[in-house]
Amino acid sequence: MGRYVLGRLLQLVPVLILVSLIVFAVMRLLPGDPALLMLSGAEGGAITPERLNDLREQMGLNQPLATQYLNFVLGAVQGDLGSSIRFQVPVIELILDRFGSTLELAVAGLFLAIAIGMPLGMIAAARQGGWIDTLCMTMSYIGSSMPVYWLGLLLVLVFSFTFRWLPSAGGGSFEALILPAFTLGLLSAGVLARLIRSSMLEVGTEDYMRTARAKGLPPRLIVLRHSLKNAMIPVLTMMGLQFGALLAGTVVTETVFSRPGLGRLIVDSILAKDYPLVQGAILFLAVVYLLVNLAVDIAYAWLDPRIRYGN
Repeated sequence: MGRYVLGRLLQLVPVLILVSLIVFAVMRLLPGDPALLMLSGAEGGAITPERLNDLREQMGLNQPLATQYLNFVLGAVQGDLGSSIRFQVPVIELILDRFGSTLELAVAGLFLAIAIGMPLGMIAAARQGGWIDTLCMTMSYIGSSMPVYWLGLLLVLVFSFTFRWLPSAGGGSFEALILPAFTLGLLSAGVLARLIRSSMLEVGTEDYMRTARAKGLPPRLIVLRHSLKNAMIPVLTMMGLQFGALLAGTVVTETVFSRPGLGRLIVDSILAKDYPLVQGAILFLAVVYLLVNLAVDIAYAWLDPRIRYGN
């Protein structure tokens, strides 16, 4: 297991290099000059070529692109993601300050996805071919087909402006978390429901399932002890992927609900052409996503004793 984990950690290196290269290139291809934006927002003084050139020199933007990228990578390896152009503070401080809110939202969305998707999938599998199966799958398709931004605005319209039950924006309270979490969770719930249904139906044809039924075990015990656990391996893989999708979805969700998280910070930083902050934040999210998927792979051995790593 130790050799497997070490090997997987080494495999993360080229992925992170590719992510950093893509983000670096895309940010430089976007129109606009961060130095010009800073001078435009500053009070007093005309924007002259001399001032603009001096500021670009201070920000390192006059260096060749290869040198800028190399400096970014060398700093990231040492845990230094640079300083934000807009806030003039270390990028890592801003990321850690906002990541708690984003992680809270992603975990809440995943919890709701599991709480809604798993029962739907299990009920649909137990009632295969009937009207309950059709109803559950129809609900899952509806949930997974709604765009995040549209669903978020719809929930705000209904629960915030019409009934005035929940706040439409902000963070820091349980009430402010409910609507964004449902916005993210419903999308993943539909995906998980369909996968759980198909996995349980596939497991249901195995010999050990027929043996359990022949022994006269209660249906509930068969589902929980034999069917569900063995059907969870592909579902666990999907949960890892969905967690990454939820982290990415926070970019839109936090913008819709004006939630002070890392996703909204990335959007604002892209508009402000804050190169170090965008690069550092996206690289940080990529590391979190890859580590979550590594944890999912390790969890396979717990679900299926036949799986052994490093042999």
